Amino acid sequence: MNCAVASALCCKPKMSYSHYSSGSGARNTRRSFEFGRTHVVRPKGRHQATIVWLHGLGDNGSSSAQLLEALPLPNIKWICPTAPTRPVALFGGFPCTAWSDVAEISEDGADDIEGLDASAAHIANLLSAEPADVKLGVGGFSMGAATALYSATCYALGKYGNGNLYPINLKAVVGLSGWLPGSRSLRNKIEGSYDAARRAASLPMLLCHGKCDDVVPCTYGEKSAQSLSSAGFRNLIFKTYEGLGHHTVPKEMNAVCSWLTSRLAL
Repeated sequence: MNCAVASALCCKPKMSYSHYSSGSGARNTRRSFEFGRTHVVRPKGRHQATIVWLHGLGDNGSSSAQLLEALPLPNIKWICPTAPTRPVALFGGFPCTAWSDVAEISEDGADDIEGLDASAAHIANLLSAEPADVKLGVGGFSMGAATALYSATCYALGKYGNGNLYPINLKAVVGLSGWLPGSRSLRNKIEGSYDAARRAASLPMLLCHGKCDDVVPCTYGEKSAQSLSSAGFRNLIFKTYEGLGHHTVPKEMNAVCSWLTSRLAL
């Protein structure tokens, strides 16, 4: 990624008081993550579903809330958290809001499992307070999409990367212009468990990507969809958009609205 793109992506919003610590039992020291402000878009109609929506690298929950508030989905409550500000290797250690550390945006890059686990657990904690009769989902854009897909794999496997149990029953996952962390070992993990294979096969997923994306190339989205499908996520749709770069357009968001309305029976 060039310096201009890095500069455009990075910002440093004010942090709030919420904390979460996560780590593997194999480590003696654990990083502490402080998440920023959470923005909520309340349903204008009957509350039937709650979706946590995750922003991209360097953004914040306020931007997501502004986008989602305009969607014609009156029965969905949107929860839009802000990622921790942390040094990001991709930008030479420059502090930026990020759901995990990342050295390169690629399906072949090393995964920050500790950071991903902390963010997935934060998402699960936000969803755990929702009413029992409300359907739960997670979605996001760019790195937010990558984190949403990681949460989907945690749901299927029934546990986080560190082995702790994953507590949320997800009903829908949306990823826009993202990639799949942990893709190399996913198939073996899913195939090794009957329950994981069952959960993977039943989870509705929508992945969308612009064909002209020069930040997270469309080929990464395609490979992510292929990896998920081969691992047993059969209820998956992958859509591409001609001329679309690393952003969203009304046509794409209309597809998201139609898909959520259908899959969640809104």
